[in-house]
Amino acid sequence: MAKNTSLYFRIVEGRNLPAKDVDSPSPPENLIHHCPLRHQTATIWKNLNPFWGEEYTLHMPMGFHTLTFYVMDEDTIGHDDVIGKISLSKEVIANESKGLDNWLNLTRVDPDEEVQGEIHVALELHREAQRTWLQCRVIEARDLAPRDITGTSDPFTRILYNNLSAETSIIKKTRFPHWDETLELCLDEAGESELGSVTLEVWDWDMVGKNDFLGKVEIPMSCLYRTPLLQGWFRLLPLGNSEDDAGGKLGALRLKVRLAEERILPSLYYQPLIDLLVEAVISPAECQVDDLTPLTLLEEVTTVESRQDIAMTLVKIYLGQGLVVPFLDYLNTREVHHTTDPNTLFRSNSLASKAMEQFMKAVGMIYLHEVLKPIINHIFEEKKYIELDPCKIDLNRCRRISFKGTASEAEVRDSSVGMLQMYLTTIMEAIVNSVSQCPLAIRVVFKQLHKRVEEQFPEPENEDVKYLAISGFFFLRFFAPAILTPKLFHLRDHHADTRTSRTLLLLAKALQSVGNLGLQLGHGKEQWMAPLHPIILCSVASIKDFLDKLIDVDHDAVCEVPQRAAYSPSVTIREGFLQKHKADGPQLLKRFAFKKRYFWLSSETLSYAKTPEWQTRSSITIQSVCAVERVDENAFQVQNAMQVVTQDPEGQLNTMYLQCKNVNELNQWLSAIRKASIYNEHMLPSFHPGAHHGNKWTCCLQADRTGMSASQYYRDQHSISLGCSRTHSAVTLGDWSDPLDPDAEAQTIYKKLLQGKDKIRCVCLCVSVCASNRVEVPMLERSERFCAVASRLLNVVLDLERAHTSFQRKEREEANSLILPQ
Repeated sequence: MAKNTSLYFRIVEGRNLPAKDVDSPSPPENLIHHCPLRHQTATIWKNLNPFWGEEYTLHMPMGFHTLTFYVMDEDTIGHDDVIGKISLSKEVIANESKGLDNWLNLTRVDPDEEVQGEIHVALELHREAQRTWLQCRVIEARDLAPRDITGTSDPFTRILYNNLSAETSIIKKTRFPHWDETLELCLDEAGESELGSVTLEVWDWDMVGKNDFLGKVEIPMSCLYRTPLLQGWFRLLPLGNSEDDAGGKLGALRLKVRLAEERILPSLYYQPLIDLLVEAVISPAECQVDDLTPLTLLEEVTTVESRQDIAMTLVKIYLGQGLVVPFLDYLNTREVHHTTDPNTLFRSNSLASKAMEQFMKAVGMIYLHEVLKPIINHIFEEKKYIELDPCKIDLNRCRRISFKGTASEAEVRDSSVGMLQMYLTTIMEAIVNSVSQCPLAIRVVFKQLHKRVEEQFPEPENEDVKYLAISGFFFLRFFAPAILTPKLFHLRDHHADTRTSRTLLLLAKALQSVGNLGLQLGHGKEQWMAPLHPIILCSVASIKDFLDKLIDVDHDAVCEVPQRAAYSPSVTIREGFLQKHKADGPQLLKRFAFKKRYFWLSSETLSYAKTPEWQTRSSITIQSVCAVERVDENAFQVQNAMQVVTQDPEGQLNTMYLQCKNVNELNQWLSAIRKASIYNEHMLPSFHPGAHHGNKWTCCLQADRTGMSASQYYRDQHSISLGCSRTHSAVTLGDWSDPLDPDAEAQTIYKKLLQGKDKIRCVCLCVSVCASNRVEVPMLERSERFCAVASRLLNVVLDLERAHTSFQRKEREEANSLILPQ
């Protein structure tokens, strides 16, 4: 049974942070550390009570142990200062079923607690009549914490039992040491007992000063008595000192953290549930609008708070089945049919409304980026002071508009109106001219929605309702929110500053009025928006014309959306400048061996050229990707580098090294390429985080295997020189581009149905009671259909519950048979 772990966390704000700078408050930033992911928030300058409001989702199939938040004081010159940290173990997060949402005090950073990595050892207890001894083969270690200024360590291992100890040799300048040494302890000298423990400690050797602690492993002697030979990888643990929160003197962070951990059954167990969901949308002609279906039952048993997650999951399921268009048509038809007042159409948080929102994000995000990103970037670059509200105009914040002195309030207002009109005109022109760029699936869904609304509200006075239904999703729930908060739609890496944020808010308000076709202008409290009313009213005709062209599409021309893909293979998922390592030619300094190139990533290729306009491109196929991983800083003396390992047709492995401008961009590229290649076969289980220089790897100092093919790699993957660290191919950032995973999505739906199984059982009972009474034949037939649907769904849920119970019982039995976690 597979395991699916997702971690959702939001860094809200900080308070009472200590000042680190002499002349001014510290500019704090947040560094989130969860090996193998590091993420950095924006720096808030000169503020000891900063607000970040940044949130992330991380998918980790392998699970995790600890999530740590470091608050840093950014320094322009020299290294950043550490203010404090907050460490949350997986157990602490998992104990909060609804998630953790609290203020937490920062603790001091203790070097003895900052450990990471694993050690590979084999322990064997030998017992003879005359002698008892312990033999420990210390093979290797990986991903050790860097303790030296070069980003490496000089590790050695020490084994201790009672008053006995032995040490390995010191391996210098590596975080991936390979010893392959055997140490022995004579237990007769220490007094043989099953009560003690064997301790393995890893240290960083220092010529001057004391050695630095890198981690330890404790193995009870009782385990060795039961299993004389114990071998495997063991996670290094800290000394176990209690964390000191300094009585709140280091300040506090407000964090929101939630762990979602699911155990996924094999696909065949979910097929009955998928079949029921598919039946609900492929045969709408056979049932009436008010008929009970699994989708209506699912909406009944879910809360409003969870409806957005359920809507996104359903959209992904139907995308994978190639049925997202009939699925949305089914929901929208029910929603329209049950609406009597056109003014309330799609105004609630119904499953139909949420499904349409999530569908727009899943299928239309690349389209949104193509239309809005150049304009948003321009607004961020200009940083104009714009304000229309007389109560908020601050004359000290605006630049001089004339040579007569400080600008007046009227001048500021006139300048703001002109800038907003220019920005709004640019946005509207980009949208109106984007009909051909809009994904075909979105256009067909809107066409069917237009038809359903027109059928329900055919009266002349409701002529605009069919336009409002579409524009409500297109403008009010998609484009306007993207303008308001570009970071949440991945249009920018960080939130806007106060000045730019106000400009975006005013533009979003104006675009919402455009989406409402100007029908509510002059009726609200914000009369200071009146100078924009003329341009909004002038846009109404062009918006209606745009919507007419948008739905002017042949339904039969829509190809089924490919399974496990929400966008066309030819569409660019991510693009931008990266530094590419120049593998050929003389390289006097490794850091200067990188050349600037422009990269494009689609679901089929990773290509690059000298500039975006360059006609000749080089490319590698996504299908050939075997690993996408970070590169250690000491490999090329550069930060934020990654490697893309590929396999050519002859089976040879090749590596492309790339450098990003910051750690966040590195995470985004790693995640994007991993998602594009997540279904590739023959992904490598291990890799070298260093580079090969001077006939050895910089990471583990082992010699190279020249001419190694992928097939040889798999046959000899236990060799030390072939990959000294584990790959993390499935560790990705969660966003709109997440690959479809039918089993995980079906598991999410099952969990919601399981929580509402009593309600489903009540439906079955109520329908049966109605059917037993004397009712008309049509009503009786309908009740029987209701009962059959509810009973089938309930049986599917109970079958899945039994399957989970059976698999969990087997897992417990297997866990009990293990001596020690490895």
